[in-house]
Amino acid sequence: MTGTSDGGRTVVLGERELAIGFRLIGLGDVVEVSSDHAQAEFQKAAADPRTSLIVASQSVRRALTEVQREHAENSLRPLVVFVPAPTGEYEIESISALAKRVLGVSLQVAP
Repeated sequence: MTGTSDGGRTVVLGERELAIGFRLIGLGDVVEVSSDHAQAEFQKAAADPRTSLIVASQSVRRALTEVQREHAENSLRPLVVFVPAPTGEYEIESISALAKRVLGVSLQVAP
């Protein structure tokens, strides 16, 4: 199981613990990265036209350049999702921010 339902590739970028977890659930395109080479691995995955989803740890997000972070936040193909790093440090993207980024709609709750 290395792809998504439309045949695109899912790539996971993260620390050893994260990589092991995704390999255990059957993903094959898993790259263990450190902050030293996170930028290069992200660029490689994002530039591959077969990649439809990138799952990366928050530590990878912090290692990216401003341009790469902006690309990740605005990209729909590949869609980029950041998950908590194994250290437990993470930033939570609100549901409304995720909907705005992915669907292009703004969610508001009436008072």
